[in-house]
Amino acid sequence: MARIAFIGLGNMGAPMAQNLINAGCHLQVFDLVEALTRPLVEAGAILCHSLKDVVTNVDVVITMLPAGEHVRAVYLGAENKEGLLAHVTSGTLLIDSSTIDPESARVVGLAAQKQGIEFVDAPVSGGVAGAAAGTLTFIVGGSDVAFEHAEKVLKHMGKNIFHAGSVGSGQMGKICNNLMLGILMSGTCEALTLGMDNGLDPKVLSNIMLQSSGRNWALELYNPCPDVMATSPASNGYQPGFMSKLMLKDLGLGIEAAAKSQSSVPMGALARNLYALHNAKGNELLDFSSLFEFYQSKS
Repeated sequence: MARIAFIGLGNMGAPMAQNLINAGCHLQVFDLVEALTRPLVEAGAILCHSLKDVVTNVDVVITMLPAGEHVRAVYLGAENKEGLLAHVTSGTLLIDSSTIDPESARVVGLAAQKQGIEFVDAPVSGGVAGAAAGTLTFIVGGSDVAFEHAEKVLKHMGKNIFHAGSVGSGQMGKICNNLMLGILMSGTCEALTLGMDNGLDPKVLSNIMLQSSGRNWALELYNPCPDVMATSPASNGYQPGFMSKLMLKDLGLGIEAAAKSQSSVPMGALARNLYALHNAKGNELLDFSSLFEFYQSKS
């Protein structure tokens, strides 16, 4: 099986890495917070203490990092520290599954190309539950050859794998998806609150909309009203899931992309501002469906 380095073992990276171990891959792991590596080491992964060590003697490198600045630093280096591109050998496949701005993906991809190394940006959709279940959707940007190679690895962590286009296209596809997700979640919270304020039972109203033209993903799988859907974060104290601060970040990426292409995104801008207000009240670490509480607040 493939020898894989995995860098970034947070809420999403750790279960993704675990699925690679489950698939029989030889896994080497690194994270600045070493405690995050322990469950994976106990499951059979090899602990490494530096970027140089983790990318030594591997076929594939996967990164799952918070933002573009972290991706650029890890791949290209920063503050007199070498990035992993200084240490990977020819023939290594690089997969970045972070959600970042397309330009950062292109900059890293170009640097890798100059070294004759394949790179794809492959952000994911599906949240922590999808990462744990191995049912993530990967939206991949890269050459046809790089996508073909990456798909063989990504299939161990995901159910749906799409080739969006050249490097950076994966990020653009993810940005568009999450722009729409933020808009539909805020609309779902708004409609449910309006019904409740006028005497409707949220379970009944949810069922009405599920069988009508207002049907959407949030109502089907992620109802934001507590106690309507037992499996949703709303019924578990809004434990993520997908944190509100990450939704705000992704909506911000959408606004930035729209500014560059001069695209009109009035609904996306409004959703971004709603999440900014919600997060300012101390809800950054709650699931993004906790925006429902913003609408419930009358103060």
